[in-house]
Amino acid sequence: MQHISHFKFTAAAVLAAALATACGGGGAAPTGQASLEVYAELQQAGIGGITQMPDGQLVVGYHPFYQTATSTQVALLNADRRSTTPYPAGLRQTCRNADGSFVAPVNGKYDFCLDWVLGFHTDANAILWILDSVKSTDKADPAHPRPAALHAKLVGWNTRTNALQQVIDLDAATVTESQHNDFAVDLKHNVIVIADEAIGENSAGAGVKAALVVVDLATGASRRVLQGDTSVLPHTDPIRWEAQAGVPAQSWGLRVGVDGIVLDKNSDYLYFAPLSGYRMYRVHMADLVNAALTPAQLSARVEDYAAKPYNGGVTIDASGNLYLTEIGGRSVGIIPADTRIYRRYVTDEKLIWPDGVTYNSDGYMYSGAAQLIQTGVFQSNAAPTGTANNAPPYRIYRFRPEVAGTPGA
Repeated sequence: MQHISHFKFTAAAVLAAALATACGGGGAAPTGQASLEVYAELQQAGIGGITQMPDGQLVVGYHPFYQTATSTQVALLNADRRSTTPYPAGLRQTCRNADGSFVAPVNGKYDFCLDWVLGFHTDANAILWILDSVKSTDKADPAHPRPAALHAKLVGWNTRTNALQQVIDLDAATVTESQHNDFAVDLKHNVIVIADEAIGENSAGAGVKAALVVVDLATGASRRVLQGDTSVLPHTDPIRWEAQAGVPAQSWGLRVGVDGIVLDKNSDYLYFAPLSGYRMYRVHMADLVNAALTPAQLSARVEDYAAKPYNGGVTIDASGNLYLTEIGGRSVGIIPADTRIYRRYVTDEKLIWPDGVTYNSDGYMYSGAAQLIQTGVFQSNAAPTGTANNAPPYRIYRFRPEVAGTPGA
């Protein structure tokens, strides 16, 4: 029960500090490691993406590695911070029946259900955008063949009217190797930019077709850009992780292409990087949305921004400081805008494989311990997979960044 005691103590300490600050007795709220706390402890496995509702309530995603035909994928964190409620209620959390077979389409489409979700964000218009990669159908079950109408898609849910706002079919910009992971919403240019890691079906885990996908929100048209460019391709080094929380140091040969992606507060620069990579890149959005540029011209306008470790999620604050989830450690790191030199920002022994990271309107950044390295897929002590060591509680952490960011980003 040590983790529960720590949770209560830390929460109480943070509350006391907040009250002292409000009364003028505590000074500025701490940032970085001093502000790190366990915010929630859940029983369902694999905290992946995190965003917020317009009122600040957390929207939590459960990583698809843990999914069954009846699992919740996207949910609201309840007030007890130990349970969640599936959200949105108007969407099915799966496109399958309990026996693994696919449900029937409606009007020839699967707009009403979610198949395999990694990324989601709430934009400034209170639209919750959910990226459905349709990745769970990679290894086809002969008994339950993939329906031809089941395509990767962006689902826009209006959180104010509680109704479906828009569904954008991504089939035109999807290749067989696709694994659409995360994205950035740019309302200034009226586009969404998706990071396609390209470790899906027929990829052999090599990520060689990694690309960015630019989606026009007005027309629904999408196009792949920078495919094969150095800025999106994975390094050949394996994914490594430190010994932590009973898991020995190991490595995995998967090569994951462009993964982390975030837009600055002015919709000027888009920052992005391969998970399996040691460099962070950025490009002007004006260049990225300029369809008149040739692939070579666009590539020449990508800037090699900074060195980094292998990372999953990334977010940014109003001063341009980047925050990266360091998957091989137990940390969320920072690349300050002034130095561009990476350092660890918050660390905890049980922050095992932090995945998504996002800024919330309450002044904190949130990340979850996905525990992916503890799943059987990443363990090599048995065939075809190892012994799974992941176990509840599945923790959500929060910390205060250097300055405020954009809620939901």
